[in-house]
Amino acid sequence: MNQAPLEQHVSKLAQLLLSKHLSICTAESCTGGMVAAALTELSGSSNWFERGFVTYSNKSKHQELGIPMDLIQTHGAVSLAVAQAMAKGAISASGAKVSLAITGVAGPTGGSLEKPVGFVCFAWAIEYQGSLVLESAGVPLLSPQDVITDQTRSHVRTLARDFAIAGMINRLEKILK
Repeated sequence: MNQAPLEQHVSKLAQLLLSKHLSICTAESCTGGMVAAALTELSGSSNWFERGFVTYSNKSKHQELGIPMDLIQTHGAVSLAVAQAMAKGAISASGAKVSLAITGVAGPTGGSLEKPVGFVCFAWAIEYQGSLVLESAGVPLLSPQDVITDQTRSHVRTLARDFAIAGMINRLEKILK
């Protein structure tokens, strides 16, 4: 039986982490734990998945991940600066060596011209061989032509989950080679 693409990505991520005895944690806002749920769907994930933080509110980002409130107020919760701070904060709070963070505008409301519905910020952090590699990306997951409906929220969240996992695999492959 063939695995679905998501299952294939999770299996590949697990293999990469296990090959270097690394564990991962997640810091999620707009996806509300969807990445952690996808990763822990794989049997044996406790060997490489440390924990997931669902930090939806600004207060939880501050309390759970140590993100300064002035950083959130200056850049907004949906920003590269906050996504990076979430990824670093997750590593500090968990003891994992690998993290991914997601914050975005899932919709169907809440968008702006600067940060429209579907705009999501990602950060991937890897602590390996004494250094921290931190990469981030702000990605419009919807095109301007996409119609914003009640189904948009689920669609954006699923796209963000998949993008985050694929991005983590890509970064680990580069660093661990």
